Amino acid sequence: MMSGLATRKAFDDHLFAAFTERTGVEVTPIYDPTVQLLRRLDAGEHFDVMIAATPSFDALIANGVVAQGPQPIVRSGIGLAVPRGAAHPAIATAGELIATLTAARSVAYSRTGQSGIYFVDLVKRLGIEDVVLPKATVLEKGFTGTALESGAADLAVQQLSELLFVSGAEIVGPLPEELQKWTEFSAGTATVSTRNPDVAAFVEFISGPEAARAYHLTALEPVPSGLLS
Repeated sequence: MMSGLATRKAFDDHLFAAFTERTGVEVTPIYDPTVQLLRRLDAGEHFDVMIAATPSFDALIANGVVAQGPQPIVRSGIGLAVPRGAAHPAIATAGELIATLTAARSVAYSRTGQSGIYFVDLVKRLGIEDVVLPKATVLEKGFTGTALESGAADLAVQQLSELLFVSGAEIVGPLPEELQKWTEFSAGTATVSTRNPDVAAFVEFISGPEAARAYHLTALEPVPSGLLS
């Protein structure tokens, strides 16, 4: 399985063990931001199932790499975190967010992550890029909360589920709703793996009620919203 980082905690902490216990099938994961996963495919790497931002599957389907009909499983919102134990700045409104970002010593973001790509666009739209970006801590990939643990930054922006992954980071909250960017992640099956019953069972499992509970525990929102009904 190739997957973006947003779902890693749900898979590592809950879903792999539960799936293996139920089926006896072990899953080997590869985690990277969606942009990096696409680069790995271009370099010739292979997968059975890919968890990635839904729009990224269009080209893969067109090129015959992924079968038609990727299954939407979760959506994730973006938030901010501070070092554990630090005071929580106000970010509930656009004005408060602007004040917090411009006052920060350094904001950490991921250059190739969906959240980081959106963050750069957001600060440009807010007209504060000249203040925020020159002093930002830019990670090529990975969890931006690690920059809080090292002291390189005093704020980190990323998918809420990814911020939750770093023990030294403490989530302040999501971006204001009017500035929020929801990213939907789907499970796509490689065309060469469509007849593999283990692959089909895994996609069904991570789309079902047990998986939905794990997503809720790791700051993700199941898609469709009626999974638990």
